[in-house]
Amino acid sequence: MAYDRFVAICYPLHYTLVMSPPVCLKLAAASWTTGIVVESAQITSIFILPFCGTGKIQHFFCDVMPVVKLACVDTSHHEIVFFIVSVLFIMSPCLLILGSYMRILVAIVRTPSAAGRRKAFSTCSSHILVVSLFYGTALFTYLQPKSAHTAETDKVTALMYTVVTPALNPVIYTLRNKDVKEAFYRVIQTSHL
Repeated sequence: MAYDRFVAICYPLHYTLVMSPPVCLKLAAASWTTGIVVESAQITSIFILPFCGTGKIQHFFCDVMPVVKLACVDTSHHEIVFFIVSVLFIMSPCLLILGSYMRILVAIVRTPSAAGRRKAFSTCSSHILVVSLFYGTALFTYLQPKSAHTAETDKVTALMYTVVTPALNPVIYTLRNKDVKEAFYRVIQTSHL
């Protein structure tokens, strides 16, 4: 979406040419392929570990690090590899998104009309909010020092990026709709009467 917004704002006359269906398909395929390959490699590396004990993890879903902590052997090598993978596959898209929004910000500042700047900012604001919620909690979860991890904070942050952010997605994007905004304001006005 950041690339879509970037093209729409920085190259509006070329949008349909740049964001053609084949390009969109390639972007989606790259995203899916990368996710499948990385997660398959992580799952494979977890399956070779010997496990002991109850097999119960202190988490509300089967995340990688809580499962690795159940292993009966030294997992420091696995933890380092998972940290590096997290840095690469969380920070890379995050930096690309930040870069595209920096270019968008420059384009918005250069827009001569206030109405144009407002429209461009409105186009990006909901995506920026969702990205901030998701990457903020993901970065907090996967890139904090090992000593800072506790089972409770891991559960809360994982809940944020796996449940709360996706649940807020439709609400955040719906608030851009003019009819929804008007209905929302009517509800607020009638509740004050």
